[in-house]
Amino acid sequence: MYLHLGQNVMVRDGDILGIFDLDNTSWSFRTRRFLERAEREGRVAALGDDLPRSFVLVQREDGGPMVYLTPLSPAALAGRGSRSSFE
Repeated sequence: MYLHLGQNVMVRDGDILGIFDLDNTSWSFRTRRFLERAEREGRVAALGDDLPRSFVLVQREDGGPMVYLTPLSPAALAGRGSRSSFE
């Protein structure tokens, strides 16, 4: 199955490593350092012009992680994932 993250981006649900709430995780130094490094390496994609509410960590085919910043809440993304698994 696939999960729609926004802006016509869909990822296989089996490739998702995690869905994280930016408000709850960005206070951590390690999370901020990880996101800064991913951005320097070109592995961050912002989906939309609105303030991001969550980020989705996805395993890429080349083995490295990709970070998608999305204005959707983690609860909305989780709900989309649970609905798609029953369709």
